Amino acid sequence: MDIRKIPVQQIDVSDKTFSINYLPDLQKLRSSIGEIGLIQPVLLKKKLDGYQIICGFRRISVMKELEKTEIESRVFEEKEMDEFQLFSLSLHENLTTRGFNTVEKAIALDKLVHRFQIDPAAVIKTFLPFFSLEPNEKILNTFLSLAQMEDEIKTYVFKEEVSRSNIRRLSTLTPDDRMVIFSLISRLKLGENRLREVLTLLEEISRRNQCEEKDIVERSEIQAILSQKELTPSQMTERIKKVLTDLRYPKLNQMEKAFEKNRKDLNLPSNISLHHIPFFEGKRLKIEFQFETTDEYQAILKSLLSLSDKKEFEEIIQSV
Repeated sequence: MDIRKIPVQQIDVSDKTFSINYLPDLQKLRSSIGEIGLIQPVLLKKKLDGYQIICGFRRISVMKELEKTEIESRVFEEKEMDEFQLFSLSLHENLTTRGFNTVEKAIALDKLVHRFQIDPAAVIKTFLPFFSLEPNEKILNTFLSLAQMEDEIKTYVFKEEVSRSNIRRLSTLTPDDRMVIFSLISRLKLGENRLREVLTLLEEISRRNQCEEKDIVERSEIQAILSQKELTPSQMTERIKKVLTDLRYPKLNQMEKAFEKNRKDLNLPSNISLHHIPFFEGKRLKIEFQFETTDEYQAILKSLLSLSDKKEFEEIIQSV
């Protein structure tokens, strides 16, 4: 196929039929074209009133920025290949030149299933391995759900490199819930594990209390934490996780508060600490102490012996 120079103004950049770009980084491409020109011709399809882009959206965008009037192109005639064949050709060329991010894979798979009407079983067998994905229905559905999400969520997934398991958690939410939760998680700078914990807690609280997840995020105690600008994202995360854990396990929260009150009322010296087993999953208590001298050690023993005479200590023992 011959390479032609096509006037840029004759190319329809608004037609996104074959585009799967999402937040492309054009800086390197811009520098390359500016310094040495276009290396790889773009692929176009001839139409009655101009040209449709098959492959080369980023290159054409940069050429327009640089005010180039013509671009080297390989041109397909209008009926030379059908749309699916051209889309498949575009995918293969992009794979060899740059690869695809998570959102671009979702967009491509969504177009294969919904625009080009390719049977999902064929997409699973042929195209999931093409995108280096395991060929199963669960994976396909995960990416199809991502393609339907709001742009803010797609951007979050792309920039934070969100895992497929957390994408699936986001996909179970209503659009309203998802956007309110996004306003929370985007502030916290969560890693994968923390994101999973927060989404799981919200889901479980919603199911337990029969309420919408956005109502949980909009609670005053959570919004109060988010309004404290002096807190770091890590500090906000820990405080909000504590609120969510208390809402998820109200009985545990009551037990923790009662334990803390009794422990405070014991007026233990600063070098003695009393702890319960995590989540009160056992009857045992643990006492830790520190000392440097024999006198300090004897004072600690005296304090410990006196505990048995205090009703608060007896209440702690009974509560666990």
